[in-house]
Amino acid sequence: MDSFLPQTYLLGLIGLLAIVAVVAGRQLLRVRRDEMNLIRLEQADASSSKDAGQLYELASVQLRKRLYPQATATLRQAAKRLSNEPDEAKALVQNALGFSLAAQKDFSGAVRHYKSALQAKADYPVALNNLAFAQERLLNSDDACDLYRKVLALEPANKTARTRLKRLERTLQRQTGKASSSSSGGSPESSDGRGF
Repeated sequence: MDSFLPQTYLLGLIGLLAIVAVVAGRQLLRVRRDEMNLIRLEQADASSSKDAGQLYELASVQLRKRLYPQATATLRQAAKRLSNEPDEAKALVQNALGFSLAAQKDFSGAVRHYKSALQAKADYPVALNNLAFAQERLLNSDDACDLYRKVLALEPANKTARTRLKRLERTLQRQTGKASSSSSGGSPESSDGRGF
């Protein structure tokens, strides 16, 4: 019976190492693919392209690589070239530009672009989620709650909206609970009525 313990330990260790190797390998392949796409697009001089689609593709790779300032510049170029594109393309570019700005903590700029994305495509749950998050960061909790509810009306199974809405509602309930207890009780008093 004691002889099974080392074998079990070794098999478990080998299994764990195999899982880690698979996860690391997938991540390595994903990074390598992004690097190759970035190199290919830069060599094709996509940054000076007149095609909004190529610019969006370049910006997508830049966003995945977390090159937010470069992605913002590329997406702004793409946004300027969107005049003949369908509304869905306009919504995608504006949403990506908002995301890039939000990643740089420019939430008011991000809100403008998320709203532009929603003007192009009103029933775009990703842009609604992103707008709600930006509003949340700008401390507009009521607006954020309304936006999360709109997302849930469009996609009832949206985990992000459901989770963020519950968290916001709990926070608002705690704030209203504290506000009502402090407004009804005045200042805190000790047992002898003299305060602190």
